[in-house]
Amino acid sequence: MDNNRPLLFALRGSEVYATGVAKRLGWQLASHEERNYEDGEHKCWPTVTVNGYQAVLFHSLYSDDRQSAHDKLCRLLFFCNALKDAGACQVKVVIPYLCYGRKDRRVETQDATITRYVAAMMEACGVDQLVTLDVHNPAAFDNAFRIPAWNLQCAELFAEYFVSVVGDAPVMVASPDFGGIKRAEQFRQALERQLKQPVGSALMEKHREHTSLTGMHLVGNVSGRTVIIFDDLISTGQTLIHAGQACRKAGAIRLFAAATHGLFTTGGQLFDTSLFERIVIADSVPPFRLRSEYVNGQLQVLDSTALVANLLAQSGAYTTA
Repeated sequence: MDNNRPLLFALRGSEVYATGVAKRLGWQLASHEERNYEDGEHKCWPTVTVNGYQAVLFHSLYSDDRQSAHDKLCRLLFFCNALKDAGACQVKVVIPYLCYGRKDRRVETQDATITRYVAAMMEACGVDQLVTLDVHNPAAFDNAFRIPAWNLQCAELFAEYFVSVVGDAPVMVASPDFGGIKRAEQFRQALERQLKQPVGSALMEKHREHTSLTGMHLVGNVSGRTVIIFDDLISTGQTLIHAGQACRKAGAIRLFAAATHGLFTTGGQLFDTSLFERIVIADSVPPFRLRSEYVNGQLQVLDSTALVANLLAQSGAYTTA
């Protein structure tokens, strides 16, 4: 093997995404083993020689019907340690969806800032570099890690898609809350560049008290416009429903929702409202909680593997296929 080229590994559940990146680079995934024990313990290790090699490990840290986010995080950390113990000279992790991104600040006395704890664990387990997609709070992410950590933004990817969808109608990009203003603005600018016409902006007031949402003020004139509500993730979908209802009431003629990470923790509730003409996500989390009629109907999943492949190629002077 050419030890100038890194070895790519994908833990169970992340093989499809990693294979997509590997194909773009013209590579193949390296082999490894994962073993479960009767008491719930787990062991994973590389089955090819890694001594002196760079290693890239893929694992998206969302909960599914087989493993919780905690399970996946623990397995990722164990495998990174195994790679370093076996002599890997560098370990880079690619985590399309990084868990605990929303636990980034204290909202109560003595609250936990788990984003920072996750960063400390990764650094302690031998992770040298990290790549992820559209984190919830870029500032908190940058401050949490002491290793090189890349937050790949998908604004251009979404803009490319919507150029062929919105046509010549007046377009607005709406942030569903105050915290997402910068994210929505980046997408608005990307869409404006690609459409080569002005794109307006709007903002929905939102206040969260535990599980309830309040706030009904919509800033921006969306009447007669095509509106794209842009966020980083969809969990229950309540934030998007809240903003979508306000846009409809204010006269929006077409309504789309877009977010990088589609968790859909309440299944198809967002689709059942019939608020949105289409819901667009990236492929960081497979839409396994949705029924097939949603996946084959309103949902559009964008391929983000080129973003990761290009970064890996640029950072290591490798070529993409």
